Amino acid sequence: MTETTIKKSLFSKIFTTLKQAIKGDESFDYTIGSIKKAVILLAIPMVLEMMMESVFALVDLYFVGHLEHSSFAIQTVGLTESVLAIIYSLAIGMSMAATAVVARRIGEKDPVAAAKAGMQAIIVAFVINSIMSVLGVIYAKDILLFMGASADAAEHGYRFTQIMIGSSLCIMLLFLVNGIFRGAGNAAIAMKSLWLANICNIILCPILINGFGPIPAFGLIGAALATTLGRSIGVLYQVYHLFSGNGILKIKISYFIPDFRQIKALVKIAAPGILQFVIASCSWIFLAQLVATTGGDHGSAGYQTALRIMMFFILPAWGLSNAAATLVGQNLGAKQIDRAEKSVYTTAKYNVIFMATIMVITLCFGQYIISFFTNDEMVKTIAVEALQIMSIGFIFYGIGMVLINAFNGAGDTWTPTGINFFGFWLFQIPLAYVLAKHFNMGPTGVFIAIPVAETAITLAGIFFYKRGKWKRIQV
Repeated sequence: MTETTIKKSLFSKIFTTLKQAIKGDESFDYTIGSIKKAVILLAIPMVLEMMMESVFALVDLYFVGHLEHSSFAIQTVGLTESVLAIIYSLAIGMSMAATAVVARRIGEKDPVAAAKAGMQAIIVAFVINSIMSVLGVIYAKDILLFMGASADAAEHGYRFTQIMIGSSLCIMLLFLVNGIFRGAGNAAIAMKSLWLANICNIILCPILINGFGPIPAFGLIGAALATTLGRSIGVLYQVYHLFSGNGILKIKISYFIPDFRQIKALVKIAAPGILQFVIASCSWIFLAQLVATTGGDHGSAGYQTALRIMMFFILPAWGLSNAAATLVGQNLGAKQIDRAEKSVYTTAKYNVIFMATIMVITLCFGQYIISFFTNDEMVKTIAVEALQIMSIGFIFYGIGMVLINAFNGAGDTWTPTGINFFGFWLFQIPLAYVLAKHFNMGPTGVFIAIPVAETAITLAGIFFYKRGKWKRIQV
């Protein structure tokens, strides 16, 4: 075989795998065959999915960053996103439970039980979000003030917060239904729903913020409307494919009748999962408040700008690490423990390569990246400092994400919850406070505390992963 023929054959295999990953193939069995191919088939659509989720915040940030009173607008978007992180935690926790149970049932070759579990998770999501939405609408201004926003900033932006929290059901369903699809091995549908939602958001954002023809300029409120409409369209796309009956999951209306035994099993997995992300989210909320009180409106806006850009890079890595959750869940269901372990190592290796590349980019080009999102020099200076300090820990972030998803995919949600509690609340928050207040480092002290704590959390994750409790969890 000639060198040219070998290259063509290799290119053909790569192209076929990429096509299969993006198109989606539920017939592929992730419990047999090449682990590298399994990771790639899951990781490509998951990375693209998370890239689209991160684009939501960046699109809003770009357009509101060029409004009048941009520091108020950026601060409102950032602080609201910090509060929404609690809702994201609920969504991720439920999504994670759905992924773990659905993946385990698919690994056991029981798609009916997988479909029933997914629908029971949706019932729980509706109940939780009906409460969250009402509270968000009523207390939006108080929430911004509590987060450290000035009275002027809170008055300027509370309606944005009302719309975003009031429409949190869309966020919950977007995460949850995608978790169901990922557990079933169809990450492509999850990816496409986020792409559709983002395309709509990108089109609607400039129209609703700045106005177009007969459509008035809504300003900051327009960003919330565009995001909400975009996410709603993405959810409708998910629902269509969930009920089309073409995939491995066949949904029936009877599956929506509450099954309290199944709900209890889901909540048993989801509760610590939700708690682990609430712990992390509350830590980020405290850090945002600490930056706002020590750095003022410009310090807060700079930190929020850097944080949104950092999340743009981290969410694709989270998407890649999601492959570990599906592979661990399905392979444990198929009693393939060694294969589950190998899947974790392979996913971690790819994530380290990705995050190392991103670290170099942000350290070298952080200033140019920040300049694209804000024209306020004071905001820009703080944002560049924040981004470059936080990016130092990117490699450890990448490893930690894979380990968290491996634990959660196995249904061992208590281990990462404990790690997060000690890592964030008993280490990161006190460290940030001492550096910012006691040593008078202000926002810089907060920025330093982030990579230090994340590194410690990852080292703890490696220790508990090697102990192997996750292999023996029953779901």
